[in-house]
Amino acid sequence: MLYGRNDEQARISSVLTEAREHGRSGVLLLRGEAGIGKSALLTEAARLLPVDGPPHVLRVTGIEAESDIAYAGLNQLLWPVRDRLDALPPPQAAALRTALGGRDAVSAEPGQDRFTTGLAVLTLLADLADLAGENGPVLVLVDDAQWLDTATVEALLFAARRLAAEGVVMLFASRDDTFAGTGLPELRLERLADGDAERLLAARDLTPTGRARVVREAAGNPLALQELGAAGTRLMDGPDPLPVADRVLASFRAQIGRLPESTRLVLLIAAAEGRGHMPTQLNAAHSMGVGLADLEEAERARLVKVTGRSISFRHPLIRAASYHGAVAARRIAVHQALADTADDPDCRARHRASAAMAPDEDVAADLQEAAERAHRRIAYATAAALYRHAADLTPAPGMRAERLGAAASLILQAGRLDEAEDLAVQAEKLSTDPAAPARLARVHAAVEYERGDPRAASRMMVDNAAGAAPDERAAMLRTGAVYGWTSGELPAVLRAAELLPDDRMIRGLALLSGGDHARGLPLLTRLVAEIRDAAGHRNGTGQQVHGAGTHALNADGHVLDGEGSGHGGLGDSATGAGRHVLGAGDRVRGAQLALIIGADEAALELATAEVAHSRRHGLIGALPNILQTLAQTQIAAGRHADAEATVAEAIALARDTGRPHREGRLGAVLSRIAAIEGDEARLRELIAPLVVTGAPPPHGGLADSALALLDLGLGRYDDALRRLHEIAHGPRRHSTGSMVSAADQVEAAVRSGQPELAHAPFERFRAWAEAGRQTWALAVALHCEALLTDSEEPYARAVRLHERSTRPFERARTELLYGEWLRRARRRSDARVLLRSAVEIFEHLRANPWLDRARAELRATGEAGPSVPTAPDLLNRLTPQELQVVRMAAEGTSSREIASQLFLSPRTVEYHLYKAYPKLGISSRKELSRLTLEPATT
Repeated sequence: MLYGRNDEQARISSVLTEAREHGRSGVLLLRGEAGIGKSALLTEAARLLPVDGPPHVLRVTGIEAESDIAYAGLNQLLWPVRDRLDALPPPQAAALRTALGGRDAVSAEPGQDRFTTGLAVLTLLADLADLAGENGPVLVLVDDAQWLDTATVEALLFAARRLAAEGVVMLFASRDDTFAGTGLPELRLERLADGDAERLLAARDLTPTGRARVVREAAGNPLALQELGAAGTRLMDGPDPLPVADRVLASFRAQIGRLPESTRLVLLIAAAEGRGHMPTQLNAAHSMGVGLADLEEAERARLVKVTGRSISFRHPLIRAASYHGAVAARRIAVHQALADTADDPDCRARHRASAAMAPDEDVAADLQEAAERAHRRIAYATAAALYRHAADLTPAPGMRAERLGAAASLILQAGRLDEAEDLAVQAEKLSTDPAAPARLARVHAAVEYERGDPRAASRMMVDNAAGAAPDERAAMLRTGAVYGWTSGELPAVLRAAELLPDDRMIRGLALLSGGDHARGLPLLTRLVAEIRDAAGHRNGTGQQVHGAGTHALNADGHVLDGEGSGHGGLGDSATGAGRHVLGAGDRVRGAQLALIIGADEAALELATAEVAHSRRHGLIGALPNILQTLAQTQIAAGRHADAEATVAEAIALARDTGRPHREGRLGAVLSRIAAIEGDEARLRELIAPLVVTGAPPPHGGLADSALALLDLGLGRYDDALRRLHEIAHGPRRHSTGSMVSAADQVEAAVRSGQPELAHAPFERFRAWAEAGRQTWALAVALHCEALLTDSEEPYARAVRLHERSTRPFERARTELLYGEWLRRARRRSDARVLLRSAVEIFEHLRANPWLDRARAELRATGEAGPSVPTAPDLLNRLTPQELQVVRMAAEGTSSREIASQLFLSPRTVEYHLYKAYPKLGISSRKELSRLTLEPATT
């Protein structure tokens, strides 16, 4: 029976009830000090579930000794249901077998995404919930989470964050000040009140005075109450009272101290081994002249429990008391015995390291091999920790620097920026390798970018590329050039072109950086066309042979954001005779280059194909970046609801994969939608994360352009003109966003009564449009010409071009301007045709300021409103997640396949469909297939 935990039990019971009766999954993290009763609450939760049928409860307890063994916790958790792996989608099954050391472990794909393991856990738990049916929910208990290996933590947290409607409950328990930053709802366990403490002690044979003293000394800690109550007053005498945990620890040490020497030795072996694996412990024990029989006294004292092939301590503090209560020489001898008798290379390496008293290259090499094994299983943080431990035991400074550098690269891929930078700095101080500065610069640059300073990152890449190996040198210069283009660090782009003059991508960006659109845009246009053509004829393997994403820092989707962003580069290697097979990274870069030149159809096609590839192959870590590119193309195409859904998914994936720092710049992509809609409050909220006090915003192009467009739509022409002038003279003045803003500058100047300020931006935009030959851009250039010349012919040509262009917002603006001109020319009938079309498009886009203006113009022609009421857009009724699910279901995709592609569970997919049907006025998938869900503007 638990005392004083009614509220906590009620909270857990509520989560279980929601899952059992309504299918709603739940997650809760119990947090508190050692001995506060976390494990007891987990056990109590398990008792609330049925005991018959398939496994309803899966449990894992973190073991400190296994914290550097990749997926040790996941093996413990999923061992009872390992036979269910074959039912998973193939990429997920392969990832989980790799994690669990199954038959696919050796042959894991080099590009396999570590988050696919978490998705596999999610799918497996959902399948178990389906199997449990009405006997559910499935309950996952994670005790001592602070000691789980990092790879297991990442997988479990990914699954926990994406639970929704599966009927699964996950309860985590962790000590205070550990397992932080999870984002999970928490329940903190406080100490017991005196009345509950006395009830817990009621069965103890204590005097009233002794009981009162135990209550006072234990300070409400349940474990302390039990142990001090059993010890009486023996441990409470002394001048200075100890903290509660130390008193309990002293109690356990006293109990261990009263045991025979042989028993203490076996306990020490068990404590040093740490995993509870009896064969390993007994092999070491026999080598030291003791055995299982010597453990009998400890069993009787309830310090350990022996079951099957396991020896476990009743509480982790008992293990700590046994281990730290022994002298150092004894501990070292035990670790050496465990190393000598270990049949697992990772365990052998760990115990050899624990026994080492000084740097030892042989031991360090063992740890490096363990790190490489962890790396092959995509356990980056575990591998980094092992490399770091190996470096600590490495005698030679050069080799120590190399191992620290490897640790820095790996911990960066795990998303831990501060640690990566610290390790890189340590490696720099020790290294004598001429190529090391270049390798470490890639770590520093990636850290700076992720922290929000791509300009510094660009300089680091370009300035240090000369010392890199030839292949790495090219990749660094391409990355540095893209960093520079993205952030406006144009000297870095130009310098990269000097150092790698034959690379077409860099050369094209350098030409654009210098304002030479006439040569730069055609060069990049040809490159995009080649990529697009190759993408249509590539082999079906989806395997990347070489190209943009090949260097180390590209793993897990560490790529840039914004137009033309991403690691690596295409150069001249993407397509053509004698060139390599198109890689997935090439397609990413092709989509981003297409954004740079304004080639909307190519960008949408390549981005859509890459998203599909990433979904199909479970490349979760790479998706936020390419989803951002896709969202930008969707916004240009007027598919605002789709863009909102795409960005929402990108943000959720960034958060669920432990990269919350990316959320701000992902969300800022939607700032153009907010500007078009005239939603100033939302726009300022979206761009707030981009503002860096005291420095030019590194991603400020999106923010500045959006604010200027908002001002223009709201009729604040002087404010718009001021912002647009700053953009035109800022570091990103040659970017696509700045070019589009040049057209806005023309309109702002004319409408503010200062047409003389429109000529320079008009010439800039016209030169850019004519060099790129994109239909939409040519149409916009014509409407700018019409504004300046106040003549009809450019308007008419622009409208004809817009009929085959891809940007509905720009089309509607042209129609509005032309309609205004026609009305002023007293050609009201002609004006109405254009203004009705503009009103329809603005209504669909919810472009309220522009809609108000178009309606006012339409009324001025003598028409009260649109002749045909616009049908409500069904898609606007759906949440972003519902929209994604509905689109895929309408195409005939099964719930299980949708779940696999959106990294959800099938039950969650069905839940979203259930919520969407009433909003769409239907009741089944059959009816869904009959709806027209494609946006009207595409």
